[in-house]
Amino acid sequence: MTLYTYIHGECPETIWGLTSGQRIERVLKTSGESTRVDDLSDLDRNDSVLIFHGGYLFDDRLIQYLATTPDMILQLEREGKKVAVAAHVSAELAHQTLAMMGETSGPGDLFGVKTRTLETLSIDFQESLRKSAPPFALPISAEKKRDLEQRLYDWSYKGVTDLITKWVWPLPARWVVGQCVRFGLRPNHITFISLVLVIMAGVLFARGQYGWGLLAGWVMTLLDTVDGKLARVTVTSSRFGHYFDHVIDLVHPPVWYVLWGHGLEISYPGGGGWFSLTALLWCIVIGYVLGRLIEGLFSWGSGGFEIFCWHPVDSYFRLITGRRNPNLILLTAGVLLGRPDLGLVAVAFWTVWTSLFLLARLCMAGWARMTRGPLRSWFMDLDKDMYKGSLAVRIFTRHECLP
Repeated sequence: MTLYTYIHGECPETIWGLTSGQRIERVLKTSGESTRVDDLSDLDRNDSVLIFHGGYLFDDRLIQYLATTPDMILQLEREGKKVAVAAHVSAELAHQTLAMMGETSGPGDLFGVKTRTLETLSIDFQESLRKSAPPFALPISAEKKRDLEQRLYDWSYKGVTDLITKWVWPLPARWVVGQCVRFGLRPNHITFISLVLVIMAGVLFARGQYGWGLLAGWVMTLLDTVDGKLARVTVTSSRFGHYFDHVIDLVHPPVWYVLWGHGLEISYPGGGGWFSLTALLWCIVIGYVLGRLIEGLFSWGSGGFEIFCWHPVDSYFRLITGRRNPNLILLTAGVLLGRPDLGLVAVAFWTVWTSLFLLARLCMAGWARMTRGPLRSWFMDLDKDMYKGSLAVRIFTRHECLP
């Protein structure tokens, strides 16, 4: 049975350069779910069709959920009445369903078709973005364009990440994403620029030019935030881009630290006499690799979610764990104090200590799984009393309504 998509009453207003219909089409294309059709009469009665009201901005998760959930109509609450805005039905019911789009009349007359609202859908948790946020479907208008772009941008942002990405980069990254959309730049273009900056920073570190190297490094971390957000708001993710970005992120931090140490030997011979530079670098590299292995083992053992999503303490720990951005803070502080050697010592200490903490958490998770069964992310239990009014809920989720 073939699945088709029909957009009803598409609004010409664009959000991040895309109309609602174009966005829906791209989301479905990434999973090969559906083919767009402009005339419902062209469908065979045995076909299935997704019908979307083109005057609404739909959450990607909502679009994908509808594609995999037949015989369903999605309604929104508007001014005290329920309005049908999307559906997945058989082609023989398509015209009847279409007549209901945007109307307040209920779909009860459609045999075998169930109705759902956003509140009744359990698709809050987003593992890829390490956060929990309610799904949305919002009316589009020129007056709301800026607010809708902000909403989509906020939705694309990871909930659990380091403190720089979470609290420093959102505003400048949003501006850069806007310029990328304006000039037609794609995520892979930004990732390539990031790679150039990675190389530049490494060369400058190796030459002991730490100030310029840190400038290139910090700009790279900003662009590393931009490419992912750009891919999500414009629905231009690709398998190549995913691996291109993640391989760079995985490989370059320990290389930077080694090159930083090389720069110390060249341009700061008086420092580091009280410690073995070789031993220090081995501590950093081993600690870094150990931390990454622990994260991978936890994801494998938990059935998919990351260690930083297990309990609130793990989400808090991700803010400061010994990864690139927190370590860059330490290196920058060392340079500002005139002691780049101490910056590297701090990175070594922090990398080893945080990796040991992760190892302890992995052991605790293993014990919990053996004694209490499968592990469960705290994001799946936000409705429990223990999280009501929790600071963690306010920091890492978009469940502002929890008292």
